[in-house]
Formats: sequence, C-alpha cells, structure tokens
Amino acid sequence: MKSAIARGLLAIGAVFLRPEQPFTWASGIKSPIYTDNRLILTAPEVRDMVEAEIAETVRREFPGCEALMGTATAGIAHAAIAAHLMGMPMGYVRSGSKDHGRKNRIEGKLTRGEKVVVIEDLISTAGSVVTTVEALREAGAEVLGVISICTYGMERGIHTLEAANVRAVSLTDIDTITAVAVEDGYISEADAKRVLAFRDNPIDESWRNASE
Repeated sequence: MKSAIARGLLAIGAVFLRPEQPFTWASGIKSPIYTDNRLILTAPEVRDMVEAEIAETVRREFPGCEALMGTATAGIAHAAIAAHLMGMPMGYVRSGSKDHGRKNRIEGKLTRGEKVVVIEDLISTAGSVVTTVEALREAGAEVLGVISICTYGMERGIHTLEAANVRAVSLTDIDTITAVAVEDGYISEADAKRVLAFRDNPIDESWRNASE
C-alpha cells in the first residue's frame, strides 16, 4: 500500500520532485522535494484510497482510539473524512488559541482521559505535530500516536518524536516515493540519490552533488 499511496501522490502532483531546481523552504533550506497533500482533496480516487488507509491504519495500529484530531490546517480535512468513515468523533488543534470567544486551542469536544490519534499530512522535522500532541496532553487527552500521509524520515524529525515519546506511523515515505518515481519515470536514479542524500542531511547542500 505504501507504493500505491506514493504512486497516487506523484500522479496528482501532491508530491513533486525537482532536484535540478530545488524549492526554497521558509527557513532558507533548499529542497528537491515539495509536498502539498491538500491536492488529495481534489482527486477523488486518490482521496478515497488515502482516507480508507488512514482509517485502516487507525484500526490496526491504534485499536483503542476514541477520536481523531487533525493538525491545523492540512490535517483537518483528512481527520474529518477518516473519522466519518469510522463513525468516530473528530476535532482539531489550532496552531494557537483564538483571540476571541472562548479562546479555544482545541476545537471539538474532548474529555479528559480520551484516547486520541493525531492526523497529520506530512512529517519533516516533526516540530509542529509534537506541538499539537503537547497541546492535547495538556488538555488531558491520552495521545496514542500520530498518523501522517507522508514522512521525509529526517533524522531531526525522528529524534523530535522520540524525545516527546510520540509514536508515528506514515502511509508512505520518501524512500518509497523515490523508488516509485524512478520506476515510473518521474526522475532518474541519480536524482533519487540526491533526494535521499537531502533526507539524510538537509542543511548541507552537498546533496546536490550526491550522484557524482
């Protein structure tokens, strides 16, 4: 299923690989990969596959789950659709508290001790999803883990999750995506080496010469 998800994301342009003309992150880091999983929402066939797999992963990996919580903003729709498929409550966590009304950070009913799973679209450095987990824990939830559609598998992200004692499961990953991309002719094997070198050390731009 990892390969099927990867193939779907590549087909709709939700994952775009461009080692020769890297994208620039807000941090200034040059990246050969760009991911926009919001595009899944406008591609019904891929959307059905992804949401069904999220639901199946919740059942398989976190059978005690009582509610899904989406990350703001990209994880909200995926959490909502998967929760609908499962007949399960759903809410989401804002990046910050509202400055009006009840000033909620967590939207949707959440009871103390409730077992929840966080739905995220992408894990890179894992900072934002760990912040979401911490907000839920502070509110009294028992966070069983995180399900993301894709992970870059960066060392920093892995360490961040481990330090916060967060278990994360992804539907697909950068290794699978690059393998499928080579197989389907999106990139060359040399470009795949560059993408994986970026994963191993994103700060050092020597990844651009990794295939030489």
